[in-house]
Amino acid sequence: MTDDHTPAEEEMALTADAVLESLEALRAENAAMKEQMLRIAAEAENTKRRTEREANDARAFAIQKFARDLLGVADNLARAMAAQPADSDDTAVKNFVVGVEMTEKELQAAFERNGLKKLDPSRGEKFDPNLHQAVMEQPAEDVAGGGVLQTLQAGYELFGRIIRPAMVVVAAKGSGQAPSGEGGYGEQGGAGGASVDTRA
Repeated sequence: MTDDHTPAEEEMALTADAVLESLEALRAENAAMKEQMLRIAAEAENTKRRTEREANDARAFAIQKFARDLLGVADNLARAMAAQPADSDDTAVKNFVVGVEMTEKELQAAFERNGLKKLDPSRGEKFDPNLHQAVMEQPAEDVAGGGVLQTLQAGYELFGRIIRPAMVVVAAKGSGQAPSGEGGYGEQGGAGGASVDTRA
């Protein structure tokens, strides 16, 4: 009689093994699906952040082309102020100069309100190739080599992004006395470094 029950017992054992194998397979599949779900959720979050960052950049720099177009107006107003007569008794001329000055100040204030910052390096300021464009070199006694001698055209940056570098004249190598331990512009590339920058 024991022999009659052996096949049934074996069949039950096989069935139990199959159930265990199936359970393990389901657990593995569950773990794989969970991992895939976490990966998809992380990817979706990254896509969301990237989209938000790109939208913010697009909003921030939407005025870049418009701002570039207005830089010519700012340059002309600055030239008008530089060319004003030194001493004039004519009331009309004085009023005209005041009007131009107020217009220039209002334009610069509008630039500032919209994140457009003027780059107007002072004499002696160290040349920075990220902010300045050297158009020529000149010897100078009071400015160390690599220092800014004169700003020919102001530069502008929009939220830290340069939209036009400042065009400057740089002190030639060997000019003035460079502070100890601080290399001048000439040491960074000599006269070749002062050639016209093509970034604009």
